[in-house]
Parts: sequence; structure tokens; C-alpha cells
Amino acid sequence: MLRSLYIITLVIGVNSCSAQPATGIKLLTTFHIGGSGGWDYLSLQPNSNKLYVSHGTQVNVVESSTGTPLAVIPNTTGVHGIAFVPALKKGYTSNGRLNTLTVFDWQTNAVTGEVKVGENPDAIIYDEFIKQVVVCDGRSHEVTFVDPATDKVVATVAVGGKPEEAVSNGAGMIYVNIEDKNEIVAIDARSFKVTARWPLGSGEAPTGLAFDKTTNRLFSGCSDNKTLVVMDAANGKVVASLPIGADCDGVAFDAGRNTIFTSNGDGTLTVIKENSKDSFSKVTTVTTKKGARTLAIDTASHKIYLPVADFEAAAGANGRPAIIPNTFQVLVFGY
Repeated sequence: MLRSLYIITLVIGVNSCSAQPATGIKLLTTFHIGGSGGWDYLSLQPNSNKLYVSHGTQVNVVESSTGTPLAVIPNTTGVHGIAFVPALKKGYTSNGRLNTLTVFDWQTNAVTGEVKVGENPDAIIYDEFIKQVVVCDGRSHEVTFVDPATDKVVATVAVGGKPEEAVSNGAGMIYVNIEDKNEIVAIDARSFKVTARWPLGSGEAPTGLAFDKTTNRLFSGCSDNKTLVVMDAANGKVVASLPIGADCDGVAFDAGRNTIFTSNGDGTLTVIKENSKDSFSKVTTVTTKKGARTLAIDTASHKIYLPVADFEAAAGANGRPAIIPNTFQVLVFGY
């Protein structure tokens, strides 16, 4: 993912119908998790009350309404993301420092296996159409496809740069932000071939990525120049570029409200309305907390979850302020 473990993520909204304007978003509560270590993605288990939060060498599982601790998935050093396979009731974590995926039973959260993948596995999704787990291997510049029925790698696709985030169109195509090339790569998941490379125009360092299946639009958050790029997934045409906060690392789409959210490391949440497939307008900027640069959205309750911690006032030896121990938390925003 990005430069440090206290980053990220993205969850893609499901399709829905009529839209309402995104106004009145406020902080509802804070889940105080504590402990030490950095973080990356967080994900909601489908049709459940469980929120999975990456946290350094483990994944914290909490109740999504109250933050009550439910379980810990251990030994996931450098964990970035969590994906779920509903039909098999299995979950997967991408362990960036181990170059593995941890396989677990999503009912008991017991670890059931491990899959060896490429270097620094980062973003991870499950694609229901091809029935495979898709992993962005950041350091080896490839995307790995895993069959969850056997937990075997079925294909590895070179993408020519650092894959940062992936989304599926639900019909056999996978789209991947290539952070160091300022482009989106289209992969045909049936043939495991790159079919297109689309430049992001003015967008620099694409990180978070989301998708609207109804309009066939990709939403790419570009962290280096504070821009959300909207792209036509049919042909790679850039149809809009909008200003967002600094240091974005997560993008989510709420189909029920036709609303796009970007989580920005500068301590803001940018809210953008999709008026039509080619018309977008910035609605508001919500104050969150510095370092809250990744998010997950519950498209049923419209709650937005952002992991973060408190930091020391002064920068440390590495040029970044240190995390204050036992301040790790998840901010919950909603209407």
C-alpha cells in the first residue's frame, strides 16, 4: 500500500437505486481498540455484524455497531487487507511482510490454512463472477488469482508497475490502480491477460479505487495531487477530475445515495455526489482525524468506518510522528 502501515483502504459499494444527497454527515461514535502497531484496510463481513480491522501483526474483529471485541486473527505480520468468500464462509488476509494469505473460517475466525503469493500482497478482493480471490502484489508488480475452493494459485498477471487497489465489474473484468505509473490497468479475468492501460490524465499516484456498476464508472483517488479521477470503464476516457483532500488512500462508493467518499490523510473526508454518469459535484468536506486515510462503508446503514490513532506532536527519527501506544481506534461516521 502506501508509505507506511498506518494507511488505507477501500470498500466498494454495491448497486442500488434512487439517490439522496449526502448531507449532515457527523461522527457517531469511536471504537477504542488500543494495542500497538500500524494499520491498513478494514472490511465488513457480508450480511453480518462483524468488522475486520488490519492491525500490524493481527486482525481485530469487532462488532460493527458497538465496537465490542469479538476475536483476533493472529500471525498476519504486515497485514493489509481482508476479503471474504460468502459461499464457502471463508476469509483471507493479505500479509505484506510474509508474502502469504492467511485463510480463516469466518464463523469461528479460526485459521485454517495459508497460501503463498507474490511479494508484499496488499489489496485483496473476492470476485463472485470468476469465483476467485484477487491479490495485488505490490513489490512483485503482479496480480495473483487464487481459487478459494482449493486455496491454490491459478494465475499470476504481470501489470508493469505497483498495483495499489483492484475492483471488479462483476462480469469478468478486473481494474487495477497502478500507483507508480499513474494509470489503470484492465485485466480480463477469464483469460488472465491485460487488455488495456489507461492513463489517469492529471491524476498522480492513484491509491483508492471504487466502481459504479450502473454507470460503468471508475473512481480513482490520486494522493499526490489531491484529485479524484472519474473514468469510463468501457474505454478509459477520463470524464471528470475533482478536488479532494490531501494524502487520499481510500475511495468508497455508496450506490444507495450515489455518493463517493475519499478518506484523506490530512484529516478530512471528501464527499462527492454522482449526479449522472458524467456529472459530479463536491458536496462537503468532513473533518475526521489526521492519519485517517482509509475507509470502509456499510451500504445498508450508510455508516463509514475510518481507522486511525493518535500521534506524538514531534516527528521521530524517520521523519514521521510516532503512534501513541494504545490509541488505535475506528471512527464511525454517519447521518
